[in-house]
Amino acid sequence: MLDKLLGTGAHKRMPRPGDALPGRDTPMPVHAAHHVHGRPIQGDFAGFEQVQFGLGCFWGAERLFWRIPGVHTTAAGYAGGETPNPTYHEVCSGMTGHTEAVLVVYDPAQVAFDALLKTFWEGHDPTQGMRQGNDAGTQYRSVIHCSTQAQYDAAIDSRDSYQKRLYDAGLGPITTEIRYPAPAFFYAEDEHQQYLSKIPEGYCGLGGTGVSCPIATSLPEGR
Repeated sequence: MLDKLLGTGAHKRMPRPGDALPGRDTPMPVHAAHHVHGRPIQGDFAGFEQVQFGLGCFWGAERLFWRIPGVHTTAAGYAGGETPNPTYHEVCSGMTGHTEAVLVVYDPAQVAFDALLKTFWEGHDPTQGMRQGNDAGTQYRSVIHCSTQAQYDAAIDSRDSYQKRLYDAGLGPITTEIRYPAPAFFYAEDEHQQYLSKIPEGYCGLGGTGVSCPIATSLPEGR
């Protein structure tokens, strides 16, 4: 994990079309049960909604979301690139185009999507481009990959509101990639799943800006 601890620092541009690593047809084998609560981390998750967040190292990012009441399950993985079923070291090479991402499966009757967005924006610095703090490289870029049009619209609105606060605080433009529909999510190796539950004193490179995000997080009436 030395490259995680130090940051690769070498790959800050996306691979050119046709240059991405070929990957493989076989998905990464992972333990089916979440290390924290035991619920599955794979499946169709009928009755729940899904979103992918990238905000730097997925070890700390996943922990941010599994702690939120109403989040059914989470998983660490790779998203937004070209290489199918990549390995961790392939993603760190900068030649897959993926970012480290967290799949968040949540019950919209128990937690508002805006609450997840607030956690996302305040949990990292979305103005840093291809890095988060000392972690540098394309795999650390900020993303929101949405599974519904409503999520996408809410994400855009929250970005615009938060941008005003960041400018007022003297920070630069948000570089977060917001996409709908969400691209494929490839599960990371089992050792990365719920890493900070397995190793509570493990590395977490996340750090927010200290600027609060001005969005409401209450459930709609009737929920």
